[in-house]
Amino acid sequence: MSLKDCSPQRGHSLSLHSLPLAEKYGKTFVRTFLDFTHTDTPETPNAKGFPSLFHLRSISKVKVVSFLMGLTLMFLVMASYILMWDKKGLSLTALPYRFRPMDVRTTAQVPIENSFTDLKVWMNMTSFKQQCTPRKIPDEKNIIDTDPHLFSVIPRDFLPNIKSPCWYEEISSELMSDPYKSNRFSLRSKSFKSVCDHMRASFPRHVWHRDGKPFRLRCLPYFYIIGQPKCGTTDLFQRLLMLPEVKFNTVKEPHWWTRKRFGYIRFKQGFQERFPIEDYLDLFDLAAQNIQEGISGNSSGDQRALRIITGEASASTMWDNQAWSYLDADLKQSEPPFLAQDFIHTVQPGAKIIIILRDPVERLYSDYLYFTIANKSAEDFHQKVVESVQLFQSCLSERSLRSCIYNTSLFYTTPVRLTLGMYFVFLLDWLTVFHREQILVLKLEDYAANLKSTIKTVFEFLSVGPLSEQVEAALSKRPMSNTRRVKDKNLGPMLPATRNLLSRFYLPFNTELSSVLNNNAFLWNYSRINTEKNEQ
Repeated sequence: MSLKDCSPQRGHSLSLHSLPLAEKYGKTFVRTFLDFTHTDTPETPNAKGFPSLFHLRSISKVKVVSFLMGLTLMFLVMASYILMWDKKGLSLTALPYRFRPMDVRTTAQVPIENSFTDLKVWMNMTSFKQQCTPRKIPDEKNIIDTDPHLFSVIPRDFLPNIKSPCWYEEISSELMSDPYKSNRFSLRSKSFKSVCDHMRASFPRHVWHRDGKPFRLRCLPYFYIIGQPKCGTTDLFQRLLMLPEVKFNTVKEPHWWTRKRFGYIRFKQGFQERFPIEDYLDLFDLAAQNIQEGISGNSSGDQRALRIITGEASASTMWDNQAWSYLDADLKQSEPPFLAQDFIHTVQPGAKIIIILRDPVERLYSDYLYFTIANKSAEDFHQKVVESVQLFQSCLSERSLRSCIYNTSLFYTTPVRLTLGMYFVFLLDWLTVFHREQILVLKLEDYAANLKSTIKTVFEFLSVGPLSEQVEAALSKRPMSNTRRVKDKNLGPMLPATRNLLSRFYLPFNTELSSVLNNNAFLWNYSRINTEKNEQ
């Protein structure tokens, strides 16, 4: 089977015949916000359930009239629900501004052995041909108009002969005394506050003067590790910190492009405060100061300093575009009008993008164990997966694939983050603005099995190295970061039934991903993966 390509450059037909549909929940039906079944409506009685004429004669006229009126009312209610279903269908609109997502709790016990059914049955019931509509790429002018300040701070061209995307910015008298006083990252992060204290003390030494005016060197990240969650981004970030050429900020995941520039730190907490572009640029001042030292060192500059780079590793950058459903007044739009990559590409068309992916089945289970606070178990995970598959396929009966993947309301309603494993849709949307050679896609399984080889691939992509023997040895010996907690390991693997369901669900998405990357390794042959190794 194949899924229709979301890219304007490629076209495939989308078929859902191989996607598993989670069957109804056994004897106890689970109600969600998508259920139109009225719990107060009685079941339609069969012939045996009607009283005979003999018995009717023995019943008072009042009771007969009451019974007939109740029966008539029941049919009217049922008819109204059927008409409403035909007219309105399934409602999955974007969340309004400041909406607090509902907390869905499943109440049924899912029969493990009866969790699957043939999707063809569902397709015959809906008679709906699902398509993935091509993404409409916004005009650059429209992108700039959404945030004029952002594009007034960052110039169109960067300094030549410097590897990092840097430029000089004139300093106001107020900033000269304390350039990091109001930085919102430092107010919320003790580690970055310490970095700011260090940079504040050395700030005057890094000021460049021209025509009697003070300037500071500003830099954007040279590369972005954009995803996905629970795929090893933290470990790669920590290892790259060990390279002499890489000067990172100490905030691994600033989440600026997707959340904080809009005023959101966690969407469930509502609007808090906007983080301006100046605060984000401060994160990379450590690299900028090192580069400036090289420029000021002598007339030709220190060549090593000129090759310093920096980066950031927000695992939300690849997939998270929820802010638009909170901020966009036009709730009729089924997809975000702009994506994070539109802005990154507009300010920095030459950016390097690194993506780490993992078997989506294992990624989802790791994600569940990491973010679920209480009552975790393999059975609970199975139950949540079944409901999530149901909800997603219900959305597909009404909307396009991309619309369901980017739908904020559906995202907060599904008990597990099912859509984050649909990698090919996100990748294709990044490929609509960035060239293929600017994006390095890695597999976590390869990264864990052959660290040296994979790291070498990253170095070549970033044009860094070669490393000294001492640094290379330290890099290789460093233990894996952010591995699965002991208490979560004790819960054991997911149930075989859950793995079967998810493997079938993700197979068509993996097929398209392997086609886009021209690499069958991204099919994740489950029978050959040792799920007990390299747990994150």
